[in-house]
Amino acid sequence: MQVENSPNEIETIAVLGAGTMGHGIAQVAAMAGYRVILHDTDRGALARAVEMIERNLDRAIQLGKLTDEERDLTLQRIRGTLRLEETRHAELFIEAVPERLELKQQLLRQVEQIATRPFIFATNTSSLSISEIARAARCAERVIGMHFFNPVHIMRLVEIVVGDETSEETVAAIRRISQRMRKEAIIVRDVPGFASSRLGVALGLEAMRMLEEGVASARDIDLAMELGYNHPMGPLKLSDLIGLDVRLNIAEYLYRKLGSETFRPPEILRRLVAEGKLGKKTGEGFYRWEAEAQTKG
Repeated sequence: MQVENSPNEIETIAVLGAGTMGHGIAQVAAMAGYRVILHDTDRGALARAVEMIERNLDRAIQLGKLTDEERDLTLQRIRGTLRLEETRHAELFIEAVPERLELKQQLLRQVEQIATRPFIFATNTSSLSISEIARAARCAERVIGMHFFNPVHIMRLVEIVVGDETSEETVAAIRRISQRMRKEAIIVRDVPGFASSRLGVALGLEAMRMLEEGVASARDIDLAMELGYNHPMGPLKLSDLIGLDVRLNIAEYLYRKLGSETFRPPEILRRLVAEGKLGKKTGEGFYRWEAEAQTKG
């Protein structure tokens, strides 16, 4: 399918959502030389995003991976805004808002109303259907999945998810952008959970069931995968890092869509989420993160 009036060269990227994933995407885009407009409706979220980006860049300088000049140039390329209208000149929009189909579709419609030039709309969803999101678009051929991994500035993978109407030109453009961001891109068909979430959630949920059954402790289950299979992080610790509420939402979605018992959320996951123990962001999940930080300190 040919794209009419498709963007020729991407120079400005609007990142919609300044949370954990959004600020990371903004950072790698700015480091790759793009002008970045980081949008959020929460002033505090924008301030925290800038602080996190500065902290990541300072850490990179300490490790000898970045110069002071590169840090300054990266920060100069990022501009935060509370007004969506200020993103209107971007050629690429990457949304990183919560995993709710209606919210992503609404945002897509808003972008279409304000955009002043042809653009690509990339969603960072980890499980929702790209084709369903694109149903809200006038130009569905320019809607695509661009699934980053946390922490974005460290993890090398980008999962490019191709919707039913996504054009070859759009796929090629996102592949080039991913390469410029120094990411390794894989191309995945739009099926529930794509490749990464489907495999990762299946492993994580099985680890939770093993913990529930008393097979081993959380630490030992994680060490089995870290030392036995060379995973950089065990499935329970990774679930804590992602957020147990996020993992539960994805599991419920995959269970509804695929009907497989593999994705039925274990009771231990439901209980922790109900108790507000969502992982690292609340200080407790399968691990006590505050206690761990104090021990390391």
